[in-house]
Amino acid sequence: MNRRWIGLLAALVAVAGFAPAATAATAPRAACPDPGPGLLRCLTTYTSAPALADGPIGWGADDLASAYRLPASPGPETVVGISIAYDAPNLEADLAVYRAQYGLPPCTTVNGCFRKVNQQGLAAPLPEADFGWALESTLDVSMVSAACPSCRLVVVEGNTPGFADLAETEDTAVRLGASVVSNSYGAREGGAPLAFASHYRHPGVTVVASSGDAGFTAASYPAVLATTVSVGGTTLARDPSSARGWAESAWQYGGSGCSAYIAKPSWQKDTHCGKRTVADIASAAEDIAIHYTDAGGWLPVNGTSASAPYIAGLIGRSGQAGATQPSSLYAKAASFVDITTGNNDPSGAGRKCGNDYLCVAGQGYDAPTGLGVPNGLTGF
Repeated sequence: MNRRWIGLLAALVAVAGFAPAATAATAPRAACPDPGPGLLRCLTTYTSAPALADGPIGWGADDLASAYRLPASPGPETVVGISIAYDAPNLEADLAVYRAQYGLPPCTTVNGCFRKVNQQGLAAPLPEADFGWALESTLDVSMVSAACPSCRLVVVEGNTPGFADLAETEDTAVRLGASVVSNSYGAREGGAPLAFASHYRHPGVTVVASSGDAGFTAASYPAVLATTVSVGGTTLARDPSSARGWAESAWQYGGSGCSAYIAKPSWQKDTHCGKRTVADIASAAEDIAIHYTDAGGWLPVNGTSASAPYIAGLIGRSGQAGATQPSSLYAKAASFVDITTGNNDPSGAGRKCGNDYLCVAGQGYDAPTGLGVPNGLTGF
């Protein structure tokens, strides 16, 4: 039985109500189980057993466009790369359903908008399928599409989630024309992953990565790299009483951390972490609607694996792909909407970091939400 069907069986068991009660009710379930040492993990999660329906459940492309005040113009045809492991057999079809639902123009192999290749950049053979990583791929292309309907997509599938294979997908995406590359996976920083840091540094390319889904903890690779735009997560809610029409707080599971390895970049000025602090900016990471055939259709998902590709798409839409780097975001800090409530310490409401900005949102920079969330495209 291959990875795709093992994962599907697990999802169906959860749908039927056999997931442990505490897990199903109170904490997100990982789409990708912990792979162990030497491998990266996709960061999509469920907050409960998937709730399947005929239409979207959760925040869709139009909601996100409203929350982040996106302009009417779709932007240029920036090529956005998706670095991912394993194959997602229904990826193009699921993307077509998502884009049609929200009135986005078709993005297909035929019209040149969509391309899926293996880690060498070839159309075949593709890696084996995997349920969790395919769910991740589907979320990635949906979020880039929501942020940048005009962007073209190149999805590069690694043979495994090993450091070397995913590093090669990064290089291949750039070789195939991507000026923004999104990475919705992570591993605890350390000597083994950091040996591949150079693959996430390309002149004229913006590299974006998820900050993690384990709350305040050890910094996540590749988000911790100083060359990477590290994206945290928020919880979004409608707020008719506010001028914005939306309220936002730090997502309780969004990753943040203080590096033990990466030197403090000159452009990062926070004072309670002597090295690189994660994250840089944030966007919605909870209750995101996607269409995923292998789980039965529409379902809500969570994760900074939603916020990272969304930010990657916004950077593509801004026309500043490549020019946008972590340092440039800090130079435009006032262009983001500051998130001042919430924390990413699910078990202690901020006690894990002593109620410090490293795990509690507040005025100005904080690690869970960085500089804040997009206010149109002005920050890019």
